[in-house]
Amino acid sequence: MSGPLAGYRVLELGSTVAGPFCGRLLADFGAEVIKVEPPEGDPVRTMGKHVDGRSLYAASILRNKQLVSLDLRKPEARSVVRKLAAQCDVVVENFRPGTLEKWGIGYEQMREDNPGLVMVRISGFGQTGPYSERPGYGFLGDAIGGMLHINGYPDRPPVRAAVPVTDMVTALYGAFGAVMALLSRSKTGQGQIVDASLYESSFSLMEAHVPAYEKLGHIAMRAGSSLPGSTPNNLYPTADGGFIALAASSDAVFKRLVVVMGQPELSDDPRFVGAIDRVQHQVALDAIISEWTGGFALDELEPMLHARDVPASRVFTMADIFQDPHFAARGTITHAPDPVLGSVAMPAPAPRLSITPGEVRHAGGDVGANTIDVLRTIGRLNEDEILALLDSGAAFDLTHARSLKPRLTESPL
Repeated sequence: MSGPLAGYRVLELGSTVAGPFCGRLLADFGAEVIKVEPPEGDPVRTMGKHVDGRSLYAASILRNKQLVSLDLRKPEARSVVRKLAAQCDVVVENFRPGTLEKWGIGYEQMREDNPGLVMVRISGFGQTGPYSERPGYGFLGDAIGGMLHINGYPDRPPVRAAVPVTDMVTALYGAFGAVMALLSRSKTGQGQIVDASLYESSFSLMEAHVPAYEKLGHIAMRAGSSLPGSTPNNLYPTADGGFIALAASSDAVFKRLVVVMGQPELSDDPRFVGAIDRVQHQVALDAIISEWTGGFALDELEPMLHARDVPASRVFTMADIFQDPHFAARGTITHAPDPVLGSVAMPAPAPRLSITPGEVRHAGGDVGANTIDVLRTIGRLNEDEILALLDSGAAFDLTHARSLKPRLTESPL
């Protein structure tokens, strides 16, 4: 293993998106991540598109991980989890608060065996408070955190993002919290809990609107594709039915834009002379810009704006991304080896580190692909103990139904 987190071991008990994405971030940068999922597989395997029954989403979000299958509804499986956690630096979980404690594998129980353990706890509403025991999803976090209220058009119902943004933001906070806790442990020797909630992650993105309400009583409303408080910053139509995204709210960039438009006098118009003036007259300014952009085809308009250093872009589809030279030059799409599909395209690790970059070593594999190896080498179970777990259904290994005995009698890795 290489990367800045090489040498750290993570036990991922999370499911669906937030937990697995947190584990994926840590794995990309060198942590040894052991993912535990039930014999029926993590629900993320049912999401997105499939090829020959194989989840393409799971191929990416489960990448770089060792995959162990344990049925945590069985006490013997929970006992194995505790043994694995004793050999790990971090545990990532996103069960409803209280579930691990009910099973006897909560943080206090785990830290008895491992005082330096860091536990990332991802939940809908946090580990405390009157809503803590509610089931939570990112969509609900957006609803209660205020984000959903401001997304969409003023005359229409709120609109959610088409990807699980809040789950992924919470996972980012969880991974960031894990690294901070590990840095603290290096000084104190003590582990701690990272409490990352979906609603607080969503609410944290409402930063500009919190003091605006407290001081002014202002309640932000839906504003379509514009960015309130920043003008011009919107989608504008083109003659061929497309749209161009323009971000020209600063004075210097606005002056460059109106030169391209052939209307330099707009920068001296009292309505538009300063950034605050432009915000106050957004509707009028957006109408002027829309009339201008509507006179050009997208392929004609975009290079005109780029030539004058005006931040602008067409709206890319995934097909555009796969054909784009910038994505290709930076290797933003990587291809991970997969034993069934050959390779799978997926986003490359982000951010980019100049000396210890992230790496994609392999795609996410099948349920229980590494169960026996992990139980033997990290759980330190013997052959009889492993067989008992497999026979009882508390554990599942991909090869068990095919040829268990040869796998078990191999020399340990």
